[in-house]
Amino acid sequence: MNRDQKAVAIAEIATHIDESDAVFAVDYRGITVAQVAELRAKLRESDATFKVVKNSLTERAADQVGAESLKEFLAGPTALTFVRGDVATAAKTVADYARTTQLLPFKGGLMEGAPLDIEQIRTLSRLPSREVLYGQLVGVVASPIGGLVRSLGGLLGGLAVALGQVREKKESGEIPAGEAPAAEAEAPAAGEAPAAETEPEAEEPAAEAADDTKTASSPEGEPAADEPAQADDKQADVSAESQPEDAETTKED
Repeated sequence: MNRDQKAVAIAEIATHIDESDAVFAVDYRGITVAQVAELRAKLRESDATFKVVKNSLTERAADQVGAESLKEFLAGPTALTFVRGDVATAAKTVADYARTTQLLPFKGGLMEGAPLDIEQIRTLSRLPSREVLYGQLVGVVASPIGGLVRSLGGLLGGLAVALGQVREKKESGEIPAGEAPAAEAEAPAAGEAPAAETEPEAEEPAAEAADDTKTASSPEGEPAADEPAQADDKQADVSAESQPEDAETTKED
């Protein structure tokens, strides 16, 4: 492999690492070409690629894309699984094939730039697929909403039943329908004057009587009360004037 070929190989590996959500490193010793083709066909279902790489070129590619933690798994014959789709499904595919063939032991890997050890990859392989996880998540989210809808439906149904029972009791006479409003009961008959118009006429005599009482007790009426007293004084004067005449008459006699 000349320099140009190496440069092309490094760029290809760097692109795979950079575009992948996860990378699994395995030891490919003992695997045949037919088995590699079979595994690659299975990995396509989870949008993953199986590629045998040269460690020195892969190290340089890892340096280019800032995936230096991948370099620690590049010891001995190495093949990389580049995953762009369902990580759990891809890990399960490699783990199942390794268990069936007793080949391809995991070395480690990366996921979202973070290193993965062997046990973490095995844990990923035991997880449900992405579609199953989505279904479970939708069920968890929808469950409280469904319970709320059912509760509200029960409350509204109970209210409707209660209102229906009240209406039936009113129709049967169990519950009185209620009296007419007071305003309607006090409405004047046709041809009669409203009560509000007759009230001022009833109050006018009382107002006049009050005015007469004020006039009788006011200071302007006091001279009338003094007139009999002045008449008595005049009578007393007349009597006084007549007394000397009577006295003289008596002397003459």
